[in-house]
Amino acid sequence: MTFLDPTAVSDPWHSLHELLAAMDAEIEQVYVERGIEGVRPRFAYPLIRLAHTGPLTIRELAKSLGRSHSAISQTVAAMRKEGLVTSEPGPDARTRRIDLTERGRSLVPFLEAEWRATHDTVAELDSEIPYAMTTVVEEVQRALGHRSMRRRILDHLVEPPR
Repeated sequence: MTFLDPTAVSDPWHSLHELLAAMDAEIEQVYVERGIEGVRPRFAYPLIRLAHTGPLTIRELAKSLGRSHSAISQTVAAMRKEGLVTSEPGPDARTRRIDLTERGRSLVPFLEAEWRATHDTVAELDSEIPYAMTTVVEEVQRALGHRSMRRRILDHLVEPPR
């Protein structure tokens, strides 16, 4: 055990996590104001994709969205709980095919409109700030492409003696 608690120092990720959570909360508030209950912003991407592709396995859906199987599995479980998707056995015992319910399908036109409005809002924000968020994200990704986060952590890691 160390003498100094490293979590007592300001977390450099805190403001980014707070910003993303606040933005998601405001998007969710748009849903609530439109009478759409139980829908989270993270549901929009998979619901819209399923509307355009038809039923997919969790693995297929995760791949098409560029998300992990675990993350999509958790999202599908939450969407199923809200009555937005169904989950039926797939071609083999290990897979489940995910499809929209009537409720899920009925929300897609609004979610597509919100998706476009959110993208327009991000572009508007990018034009109002000195460093566009989208450009900063691309630059961070490029820097991590040259030297990964893992490599950077290992370069700074001083392990305690065993």
